Amino acid sequence: MTDIPQITDSHCHLDFPDFEGNLPQVIARAAEAGVTRMVTICTKLKSLPAVQAIAQAHDPVFFAAGTHPMSVATEPLVTVEQLIALTAHPKMVGIGETGLDYHYTAESAEIQQQSLRIHIAAARETGLPLIIHARDADDDMARILREEHQNGAYGCVMHCFSSSAALAHAALDLGFYLSMSGITAFPKSGDLRDIFAAAPVDRILVETDAPYLAPPPHRGKRNEPAYTAHTAARAAETFGMEYAAFAAQTQANFDRLFAKAAAYESAA
Repeated sequence: MTDIPQITDSHCHLDFPDFEGNLPQVIARAAEAGVTRMVTICTKLKSLPAVQAIAQAHDPVFFAAGTHPMSVATEPLVTVEQLIALTAHPKMVGIGETGLDYHYTAESAEIQQQSLRIHIAAARETGLPLIIHARDADDDMARILREEHQNGAYGCVMHCFSSSAALAHAALDLGFYLSMSGITAFPKSGDLRDIFAAAPVDRILVETDAPYLAPPPHRGKRNEPAYTAHTAARAAETFGMEYAAFAAQTQANFDRLFAKAAAYESAA
């Protein structure tokens, strides 16, 4: 097992009912695949106790917290102060996921944008990376990210990136990171792989978004952190790299962006 290159699942949802009752087995399978860290995402603050409990119970698990854009219309609007207060927890390592989703919830665009700016302010204040969900909202997303960056720099990852080349360029120009999910391993995702291949490899992360978007050969089944290895193997091909070298690069990238997680590990 020590010979397996180590990688990090930078975005998953271990508190979802799909994993109820078998989290220890899920985390053990991740370790066997070389996935030695994972960041589980709290998408509604009322779910925070469960998410925190998972991170506290399992050494490899860190967490991030925010309000998902598809939920902002039905959840209390979080404040900058609330988000900052949450970062006192030693294993909270990111702000979000936040963002814009006009595919299913375009009617709440205005409140989504307000929530996004609140999360950005918290990321700027705390130094923790912003975790962005973007779907069918490329123009507004690029505009807000640029506007807010002019107000003060912040770190950011475009999670499960599957948007346009234009949004990829906008994010990269701001110094942000792009995360590769199982979508990038789908046979018909050639155009998306081309977008990633044109990006600097030192700005790439990998993730599952588990329990969603399982990569081949598990497509259509419940995704889990161990399957990050399948996405990373296909991603290494996209960048023309050996798997071990690509894995090491993504680890360095994660440590750079998620510096609090890296520091926690170093102190452990």
